[in-house]
Amino acid sequence: MTRVNETVSARRGEGQSFYLWLAGAFVAIAFGGFLPTYWLPVAAGAFHRPPIVHIHGLIFFAWTCFYFAQTALVAAGRTPDHRNWGLAGIALFSVMICTVLAAQVAILKLNDQMGFGDQARRFAAVSLTLLPLFIGIFALAIAKVRQPQMHKRLMILVMCMLMQPAIARLFITFLAPAGASDAGPPSPFVAVPPGLVADLLVMAAMIYDWRTIGRPHRVYLYGLPLIMANQLVMVPIAASAVWMTFARGFEGLLG
Repeated sequence: MTRVNETVSARRGEGQSFYLWLAGAFVAIAFGGFLPTYWLPVAAGAFHRPPIVHIHGLIFFAWTCFYFAQTALVAAGRTPDHRNWGLAGIALFSVMICTVLAAQVAILKLNDQMGFGDQARRFAAVSLTLLPLFIGIFALAIAKVRQPQMHKRLMILVMCMLMQPAIARLFITFLAPAGASDAGPPSPFVAVPPGLVADLLVMAAMIYDWRTIGRPHRVYLYGLPLIMANQLVMVPIAASAVWMTFARGFEGLLG
């Protein structure tokens, strides 16, 4: 009996170690992805955007660090502390969503002044069409907080979606042709490959499930196809007249 208990404890420890390493990977991707296009230009005084863009970036990175801290609490066996900080996480997430909307409006207005209005409105679909799914999965994760196996996997889906912009910045840095930024926002299609790379993080979690419980958890089986479908349908949506009408109305929200 003692040997069985030791085996179970070892597996639990290995599991928490996996999730902690995954949370650390999220922090590394969030920081490293924006290093060439945000952190280094800011340090050099060469990044010039509306203040809300800085607030948005800092809140998003703070959320990623918060997720790591929450994962570390569970890994350390401090689950009650993890739950006690839950309301703070909900509040931080809510602020994060507000900064997404405000930053998108500011960027749309800035691009409009630079003569890239329609390009920016189409590209805004990358973030804005993902937002309902992003919020929905987070809300479901909160609703399932009493079911830890579902809760933590739903949160992994949330974090994997959050990694898409950081991975996209790496694509821009290493794969975009010289001077591409001078031509204004790119086609929304350029967000598809980085999104699919971010999906590999979900697949890594699915493989881990396969190794440890014999099958991927149903959260991944339902969630990953939804995320991938969103990434693909975003392109035709962005090209539609209905979207352009919506984007113009959205741009006028802050006057």
